[in-house]
Amino acid sequence: MDTSPEGNMARLRDAYHALQGGDLDACVEMLSPDFIANIPGLPGPVYGTEIWRQGARAMLAGFPDLRIDVEDMFGAADRVAVRARFHGTHLGAFQGARPTGERVAFWSLEMYRFEGGRIAEEWVAPDMAGLMRQISGTGSPA
Repeated sequence: MDTSPEGNMARLRDAYHALQGGDLDACVEMLSPDFIANIPGLPGPVYGTEIWRQGARAMLAGFPDLRIDVEDMFGAADRVAVRARFHGTHLGAFQGARPTGERVAFWSLEMYRFEGGRIAEEWVAPDMAGLMRQISGTGSPA
């Protein structure tokens, strides 16, 4: 397996594609069994692939037509950094907000660490405040 920065970036693009298609099993196969997620607002990292799956399910339930446009991607050693724009229609409940039917868009800055060809750790910083403003009716798409 190609564990070069280029190989890791290719696997990450495959993961985004699988996520857009709702294939969470394929995504989880790309994660290390000891996966670590670092998420703003939590007191510390969370561990395990099931945590990732729960977050992805919640996002896809709220935005079943989710699309991810990778604007920038850089790799060095075992790390890949991404600036991505997420788009979707709020058709399901999300973070306590009832479906609005609104089209939304928001940015996320993300860093991934690879180990043995799998995603071992992520640091994600999505613009959740901007997303929540859009689905609460107090803001326009970013």
